[in-house]
Parts: sequence; structure tokens; C-alpha cells
Amino acid sequence: MFLILAVLLSSPIALQSARMFDAKKGVNVQPGLVVVEGDKIIQVGGTVPPGAQVIDLGDSTLLPGLMDAHTHLTFEAGKSWYRDSMDGLLRFSTEQAQYAGEYAKRTLEAGFTSVRDLGSGEYIDVGLRNAIDKGYVPGPRMIIAVHAIGSRGGHADNDPIPFDRSPPATVKEGICAGADQCRDAVRWQMKYGATVIKFMPSGGVLSLGDPVDAPELSQDEMNAIVEEAHHWGRKAAAHCHGDTAAKMAVKAGVDSIEHGTFLQPDTLKEMKKRGTYLMPGPIIQPGGPPEEEVLKYPPAIQEKLRAADKAWPEMIRNAEKIGVQIAFGSDSGVGPHGKTNPQQLTWLVDYGMTPAQALQSATITDARLFGVTDRGELAKGMLADVIAVPGDPLKDIKAIQKVSFVMKGGQIYKNGPVKEQPKKLLLKAARLFDSQKGVLIQGASVLIEGEKITAVG
Repeated sequence: MFLILAVLLSSPIALQSARMFDAKKGVNVQPGLVVVEGDKIIQVGGTVPPGAQVIDLGDSTLLPGLMDAHTHLTFEAGKSWYRDSMDGLLRFSTEQAQYAGEYAKRTLEAGFTSVRDLGSGEYIDVGLRNAIDKGYVPGPRMIIAVHAIGSRGGHADNDPIPFDRSPPATVKEGICAGADQCRDAVRWQMKYGATVIKFMPSGGVLSLGDPVDAPELSQDEMNAIVEEAHHWGRKAAAHCHGDTAAKMAVKAGVDSIEHGTFLQPDTLKEMKKRGTYLMPGPIIQPGGPPEEEVLKYPPAIQEKLRAADKAWPEMIRNAEKIGVQIAFGSDSGVGPHGKTNPQQLTWLVDYGMTPAQALQSATITDARLFGVTDRGELAKGMLADVIAVPGDPLKDIKAIQKVSFVMKGGQIYKNGPVKEQPKKLLLKAARLFDSQKGVLIQGASVLIEGEKITAVG
């Protein structure tokens, strides 16, 4: 059960802290003061206005709500690829939607108030986005892709399950052949709610049937997808591990390259020239992922994972050196929602970014990529998406993993650390109802251990 603390008071709310992060300049300002009225920031810095309700967050740092440019809020990988695959076949979408609500809640409570959700099935992302927007489910603001677009047998398609046992995907689900079909696939996604277009120019790491770096769409197909997205005012995000496919996507005018594992310096230079963003997530854990994380996959995927883990660190360092615009995204869903997002943000520092640069990638840089001007910094007129972390994240970026306060649109969703459920709980009351005898017992108590009542007295 979640508790949303709605700020519905007529007086403004003043958030005070020891410091606040200026995302434009990449520095802290002391002390921190953000004044909120309704769903907007009306003042940053200065003194508390008369009549404002003050929330003193002490020795903490105020930051704009964080952003994640690449999530999959409608699913989450577990400890076994095989179990995940079976669950995907057997689970009803109505059940999966309940899990998606929990994943959205965890993401928001980790301080991420806006995300791009790049690929889902059965329109669960559409329903989740709508429920969040209407206030029925706590979660981040969502820009959604609906189905990813790609070729038959490619990363956007289903794994090679025999077609007589699993209905083949069609243009409606994003699978296209030829420029005209690919345009139609874009229109299908937009018809049902897509606000960004995701397509798959290259193979994927976690798909069974394709090489990770092979181009999977023709130049004409990529041109059609990007052009159609832009005609309708949507940005286009290209899943690209392979260098050749990325060159083709950049030539087509794509807005961002997602992953970019095997990109070469000449491709990165062209991206900088054209203003193409790089979303390099999932950020590879320094030293590589634990072996058990690799071994949970089939051998074909293990091989691709090891190749990607080897190539990615050099790519990200080249991108930083060349000056490509790096947007933060975690590919959460591959890892646990609410945990992998802030954790990966800290890993960017291990690969050469300063803490300020890492935070900027998840605020003002992501805001530019998203195409939004109402968030990404603490400034007058911006949406009241504000978080706080203990201490100073510019001195210790790991503070971003301990978000203590979350406000989205003027509503407080978290204030203080979440308390663990006690192993034992004693409830006392003036009286207790004995349902068998139909009488009240005076001065009663109930002892609870785990999920069971262990004593009544």
C-alpha cells in the first residue's frame, strides 16, 4: 500500500536544505530554498515568503527530479532467463499491469520523476502512463514508444518460438519489411499513444536469433521511420549496438543512439557534428557484471554479453573525449527498477565523468533529449519535481542512491527513509472483538510475527 501526501494547501511550500544543485552550472548553491505553489516552482533562493509552510530537510541537497531516457517499466528480469520466458508466455497482461504499477512506484521513490519508456507489449505502457497521469498510480511522467519497430527475426521481433505455437508479430506490433510498411508501423504506434518512436537498426544482446552488431533495417527503411516520426512531431530513438547500423541511423537523422556498444570514433564524431545524443545504458558495472548474471542466460546470449562488456568501456571513454552529448538511461527492466537507475548513475563517475556531469546527464541533458522545457532544473516556472539526498552528491555521488525526499508536480511521494517492517509487532488497544463469541475483550493485545498472529491476550 502506498501513501501519497498531496500538497493541496493554499499557502506555498518552502523546501529548505543545506544546499541545492544548479543543473545548468553544475555547482551547488548554499543554502537551498525552493518554493512551490500548486504544481510549479515559484521561487528559488532568497528568503522564505510570509505564510509559507516550511519543510526543513536539514543537511541534504535539493535537486531537480531525475530523468531516465531508457526504461522498460512494464517488466523486470529475474534470476532466470528461462523462468522469465515462461512467465511471459503464461502471464495475462492484466496481471503484468499490476507489476508495472509497482515498478513505476519504485522508480519514482528512487527520485526519477520523468522517463522515456522504450518498448512494451500489449499496450501496458499506454495504460500505465494514463493511470499515472490521472493520479491513480504513483509513478514518473512517461514518454512512451508502445511497440519497438524492426525487422522480421530481428531484435524487435519475438524469439524464434515455432510460429504455430506463438502468433507471429505484424506491422501493428512494429514488424515491417520495406519503407512503406515501416511508415505504417510508425503510424500504428502513434495511433495508440506513442510519444516517441523506438526502432531497432541493429541486433540485440538479449535476443536469441540475431547477431548483436548486424544491421537489421535498410537505409530506406530507417529513413522512412525517422522521417515519419518527425512529421508527427515525435523524436526517434535507435537501438544500436553495431557501428554500421548506427552510421545508417545517424544518416537518417535519428535523435538518439541507444546503447552504442561497438561505436567507433568516426561515428561518434559524426554524432557530435549532427547533435545526435548517445544514451549509453545500461552502464556496465566497473569490472564487469557478476558471473552469475551472465550465466542465467542461454549460451548464445552469454557470448554476446561478454563481447559487449569488453567493448563498451572504450566506447564510452571515446564518446566523452570527443564530446558527444551523453544522456542518462539505465535500460531498467533488464535490472531492478528503482535500484539499477541510481546505481548506474554512480557508475558513470567510474568511467570519467565528474559527479556534476553525471547529474547533468540525468537532468538538463535528458530534458533536451526528451524535448521538454518544463523540467530538468530548479528554476522559477518549472514543474515542481524536486528531490533531496542526504549530504553532498558532488562530493560523494553514491548519495544519489539514498533519496530521502521526492516531490512530483507539487505532491510529496516520499519524505524520509522507508522503514523496514519489524519482525515482531505488538498491537495494543482498549478492547478486542472476539468474533467467535461475539463479545469485546477489555485491555487486549495481539502479537504478530511475520504474516501470522502468534499470541492474543
